[in-house]
Amino acid sequence: MFLKDFSFELPEDLIAVKPVFPRDSSKLLVLESLNSYQNCLFSDICDYLLPGDLLVVNNTKVNASKIIGIKKGTKSKIEFTFISNEKNGIWLCFALPGKKVSIGNLFIFRDVEGKVINKDKEKIYIDFGTKNNEFSAILTSFGEIALPPYISKLRKFEDQDNEDYQTIYAQKRGSIAAPTAGLHFTDNLLKKIKRKKIDIESITLNIGPGTFLPLRNDKVEDNNLHSEKFYISEQSSDILNDAYHNKDRRIISVGTTSLRALESSFDSKNFFKPLDTSTNIFIYPGKIIKSIDGLITNFHLPQSSLFLLICTLIGTKTALDMYNYAIENKYRFYSYGDACFLLNKNYG
Repeated sequence: MFLKDFSFELPEDLIAVKPVFPRDSSKLLVLESLNSYQNCLFSDICDYLLPGDLLVVNNTKVNASKIIGIKKGTKSKIEFTFISNEKNGIWLCFALPGKKVSIGNLFIFRDVEGKVINKDKEKIYIDFGTKNNEFSAILTSFGEIALPPYISKLRKFEDQDNEDYQTIYAQKRGSIAAPTAGLHFTDNLLKKIKRKKIDIESITLNIGPGTFLPLRNDKVEDNNLHSEKFYISEQSSDILNDAYHNKDRRIISVGTTSLRALESSFDSKNFFKPLDTSTNIFIYPGKIIKSIDGLITNFHLPQSSLFLLICTLIGTKTALDMYNYAIENKYRFYSYGDACFLLNKNYG
């Protein structure tokens, strides 16, 4: 199985560089059955949800992660995206251009100095030592949210992105990217959903760089994804298990990040486990998604791990046909784009 089998041609003018307002006025494509679609607005999602459904949302919050560092002794400016504080002041980050960063380099961020102690392909590790708290404060105060590269190459970051690129239910800081399926929800829509007796449960998965990085190996099975931390509480796992084992209820994942956490916590006895750990789960055709009945998600990049996940859920041919239909009908793609609602072909 090769990446080229998961390709489609996307016109650049369908890449959404800004969201619509209000959020739930984005378009929604509902896959009802093979080559049978409903075109509507996201505000109509309640028409396709049933009383008793359980929506599972990712309540992660996007950190400020992008900041300029100046190579000590030079005027060279490098753009860093800080992923996570690994331990004892050592941060994992990416750099642009990465080829100008070498082990032993010293970089100054405002007035705090960090040393590059390791470099492994695109991964760079910088040690701030005893200045870690000072650097964290600088990153929070002066850093920017890192917009996806397919947006940042078309326009600059704007102050409005600080609000637009967060879900309205974001609570737990820790991501470098938004769980974008959740960007379509408004307060009024959530109230409407609850009035229909549809439950909403929050879990947390901190989105890392893997959501942006391309799959590098032509053979699908030869690729690995970066690990991401996730948390499902005991209370949440109880709620999930009650819904899963009730034949009259469905579990609907809001976004692929929620789904990654759910699949990672789902055991061989068909129960969700409370977990506070990391996952590098890679879901691609040939595997079976067991934890959900349906998925609300945006439209993803060709040959990406997220598109492969969609192909796993509904079948590769169905997914390619649906994406070509979306392109023909001018749906907007990627983080600020439109959404689709899909039922699990195995467990729907």
